[in-house]
Amino acid sequence: MTTVVLTIFVLVYLGMILGGLPFLQLDRTGVALLGAIAMIGTEAISVDAAAQAVHLPTVLLLFAFMVVSAQMQLGGFYDWVTLRLAGLKLGPPGLLAALVVVAGGLSAVFSNDVVCLAVAPVLVEACLRRRLDPVPFALALACAANIGSAATLIGNPQNMLIGQTLQLHFGGYMAEALLPVAVGLGLTWALVVLSVRGRWMLADGAAGPAPAGEAEAVPLDRWQTAKGLGVAAGVLLAFLFTDWPREVVALVGAGLLLMSRRMRSSRVLGLVDWELLVLFVGLFVVNAALQHTGLPQRLVADIAAHGVHLDQPGPMALATFVLSNIVSNVPAVMLLLPVATHPLDGPLLALVSTFAGNLFIVGSIANIIVVDAARRRGVVIDWRRHAALGVPVTLVTLGVVAAYLAWRLG
Repeated sequence: MTTVVLTIFVLVYLGMILGGLPFLQLDRTGVALLGAIAMIGTEAISVDAAAQAVHLPTVLLLFAFMVVSAQMQLGGFYDWVTLRLAGLKLGPPGLLAALVVVAGGLSAVFSNDVVCLAVAPVLVEACLRRRLDPVPFALALACAANIGSAATLIGNPQNMLIGQTLQLHFGGYMAEALLPVAVGLGLTWALVVLSVRGRWMLADGAAGPAPAGEAEAVPLDRWQTAKGLGVAAGVLLAFLFTDWPREVVALVGAGLLLMSRRMRSSRVLGLVDWELLVLFVGLFVVNAALQHTGLPQRLVADIAAHGVHLDQPGPMALATFVLSNIVSNVPAVMLLLPVATHPLDGPLLALVSTFAGNLFIVGSIANIIVVDAARRRGVVIDWRRHAALGVPVTLVTLGVVAAYLAWRLG
């Protein structure tokens, strides 16, 4: 049975690396789900044990904030912010700075993937209308959204998982993360400016504005937006100043938003990323089945016998960076959480796994969303163009995290 479990586990994480499995029309979510089914079908894990393996508070928290973000998207909030931002009477460096701050701030509350999904098409369109090269602004959006999302325990899926599993204090984590995130956003702006070398404008003959109707902005609904912002603010205040269960608070907030006389619940729920929720469930089951074999514990002990202690910040940071760029940040965090015992492992896992997502396009869903949005408008951002900024941003910002953690440990 151990051989069966290990085989299924390896195939699932091979799928995480490749984005699917050869000869099958499966994406990462399909691979994770099929792996969970295989574990249950071979009786490597019972149905009851599989149900217990799913960390329901994390899934519920993630779902609730997807509902909040959907409310903001349908209310036109993201498009309104993007258009107001693009209309500022600022030069390109000033506009870029405003974009980095806004994208980072929104991502800390409403999730980096959702912010990029809503902002990227409108941002590219706005840049083209101003005859600005949209590439540096699109790349800055992706990098800033990834970095900004690390500021809170609700900014991205892996942070939610880390916060819920390790039971981190919401305000305490923010106090640890704000300085590295703020410095990281500032350095991102500087690196983008340096990479542009003053060439902000589109070359003559480059792509012009989109045809009418393309990347059409959602009109601002003031009531729906105010409702969403009010609920989000209330939830955040409860996180900061009470010890109420976060998943319960967030679910109550989502329930309040679903009670609407004008906005159908089907529209809101249609924007929930159900595939991501299924991915979480599948990986929870697959990882639990492997844990039951005792193999991970023996592997950690063998590695420790050779002088590499994963429960120490240095090896943990290196393992997080490497795994995040091999299997993606959420699966990497799931693999490493069982050995996260150091007091700083929570902030370390969250910051390193999130910042590492800027390295290559495939390192973060936010990167893929931005690149796809630009491509649909005729603006091509290939892996080389992304890596030219993503690699230095990742290395520099991870250097900031390393320096901060060394200071905290000193």
